[in-house]
Amino acid sequence: MRRARPTVPLRPIALASLMSCLVAAPAWAQGSTSTLPQVEVRAGENKAFTSNSIQVGTFRDQDPLDVPLTNQAITREVIDAQGSTTLYGALRNTAGVSHAQIGNATYDNIAIRGLLVDNQRNYRLNGSLPIVNLIDTPLENKERVEVLKGAASLYYGLVPPSGIVNLVTKRPAAQPLTTVTTSINEHGAVGAHLDLSRRYGEGNDKGIRLNVAAGTQEVGVSSFEGNRGLFSLAHDWRISRDATLKLDVEHYRKNVSEPATIVFNAAQGVPDPVDNRLNHAGEWQRYDAEATNVLLRSDINLNDTWALTLEAGHAETTRDRNFSTLAINDLATGASSLSVFYQRNQRFANTNARAEVVGALQTGAVAHELTFGLTSNARRFRGEGAPTVSGIAQNYYNPRVIDPVAAGTWTPAARSRVSDRGLYVFDRMRLGDQWQVLAGVRRGDYSSQTGTGPTFKYDETSPNVSVIYKPTSDVSIYGSYIEALDEGGTARFGRANVGEVLPPAVNKQRELGIKTRLAGGMQAQAALFDISRPLVTVDGSNRDVLGGESTYRGLEVSIGGEISRQWSLLASAVFLDAEITSVSAFNATELGKTPENTARSTFSLFGEYRVASVPGWSLNGGVYFVGKRAVNNLNQGYVPAYTTVSLGTRYATKWGSTPVTLQANLDNATDRDYWVGTGGNYLSAGLPRTLRVAATFAF
Repeated sequence: MRRARPTVPLRPIALASLMSCLVAAPAWAQGSTSTLPQVEVRAGENKAFTSNSIQVGTFRDQDPLDVPLTNQAITREVIDAQGSTTLYGALRNTAGVSHAQIGNATYDNIAIRGLLVDNQRNYRLNGSLPIVNLIDTPLENKERVEVLKGAASLYYGLVPPSGIVNLVTKRPAAQPLTTVTTSINEHGAVGAHLDLSRRYGEGNDKGIRLNVAAGTQEVGVSSFEGNRGLFSLAHDWRISRDATLKLDVEHYRKNVSEPATIVFNAAQGVPDPVDNRLNHAGEWQRYDAEATNVLLRSDINLNDTWALTLEAGHAETTRDRNFSTLAINDLATGASSLSVFYQRNQRFANTNARAEVVGALQTGAVAHELTFGLTSNARRFRGEGAPTVSGIAQNYYNPRVIDPVAAGTWTPAARSRVSDRGLYVFDRMRLGDQWQVLAGVRRGDYSSQTGTGPTFKYDETSPNVSVIYKPTSDVSIYGSYIEALDEGGTARFGRANVGEVLPPAVNKQRELGIKTRLAGGMQAQAALFDISRPLVTVDGSNRDVLGGESTYRGLEVSIGGEISRQWSLLASAVFLDAEITSVSAFNATELGKTPENTARSTFSLFGEYRVASVPGWSLNGGVYFVGKRAVNNLNQGYVPAYTTVSLGTRYATKWGSTPVTLQANLDNATDRDYWVGTGGNYLSAGLPRTLRVAATFAF
């Protein structure tokens, strides 16, 4: 059936454009007397393993040492060195990240520190627009991927305390840029990518950055094939010395076969994963999705101490899906039953707007950096489903080809509507060069409704306070406390109330940490954190419901940057003690257990060596460890810990006058069979070893 195409409402975007023009008009007419730094957009290419600024929440353009939360940036240099093409490929470089429930052949369903990263709220484009992470998010047009771990409700409203994943797009470059990359992997997938940037207009006051990519999808799994594509445009306009306008438009799609997910059986325990090339679903069982994201931003210097930011955007993802699960009936023989779930015409939409004023003032010995903001976010969902077809004969060890099974009668799914509006105030108070006190509060107005069910309405106030002490300019010691209302989440697939938005409840987070900048620009950080949040569990009617509270206490450490001219390093680790600390009547047996899909320890290490005797040649390798994780909150089984290894090499040279970079990357180099995703009684296998070679030409 033909897919409903995304429609992008232009009203909030047009409104933001008009407001920016009206507010900035006096500056254009009269000329600027402002002493604020000139508003300027730069390409931002970073040939390093670390970034000196982040773009998340109220900490936009801040030095990481001035951010009182754990944060990490995966730069373009790291992404390029690893040849990463998926979000998890980038996020594996920050410890505490694991796959939740499903595998990584379709899209990346991520948890951080055991807390699920919500696919409609926690992924942000350029620090603002909540995009819908239900399709592989392309990296070709991204400059870096940032992770701000923990609660971020002051700026983003009702979001889980797992953290914010921010995707920063490439901006127009100062000089003309044209690169073409071609690639192929050992399974037969081919791809091509064009990255083009030009400046034009009076004094080069305008710039564009165009990224186009297309290719076939082969991951080494049987009965699997597909294709993907990307078109993105970033446009910058320096209207005057004191006003800029930025537009981002991206459209991407992916249509692939979706491998089956294994259903855990407590009586059998966790089975050993079979050959990672096996697929128990049919090639006709498709995951067909596409997304369109549009974001418009204007930055205006009002005078020498105050600036205005206006943003508006819309993100929309549509999806058709024939998802399947495999229940093993006899572990000895492998006799199993396949069930197919049918979904089509699903539409997930976010419309977002923000107005923010930032300024500085002095009161006695205290310098204030003030932020006043107003946000509005509306989320919508609709779709259709058909009855599940169960009892299809299959074998766990020797899967047979599954013939297409037609769907039954399609019926509309329950629609959901969520509104999250807020007003926030944030003050960074500097008491000399060493002390900073950060305090903020958000007043929110939230409502949600699923189908014809009751409407949840809440007015909430979320406080936020932090203290930073900097004994030197390169060391910061901080403590922070955040309290915020959060949605209970959305009922998971396979539940009787799938798609239902659960009622909100309060999260609390405490963090104590230290950050330092070492010689050569290396950055290191260590933090103790304590997070408490509502627990989502399953009642006797197979419904996801709120049922108690869980706590997550741990230590996170990381270090990254350039050790020398030859060596670069990125390493991180999390040591976590998570526990279900309170329960309700229907989940009393979960008390004292470990929350599902939560590893006690995770570790990542990636390094690159540039061979001094052969200019342009480098070698790299990575090791990624995830500890054992419970398959459910009852801890009836655990998927074993696993370690994967990646290897790579790059060689930059010239063919005539054309710069060329030749590259090879090997993921899961030991070809290990392992369970990559779990939770909700699901088990999903990791992908097999994959060698990818690529060539990039700069014209």
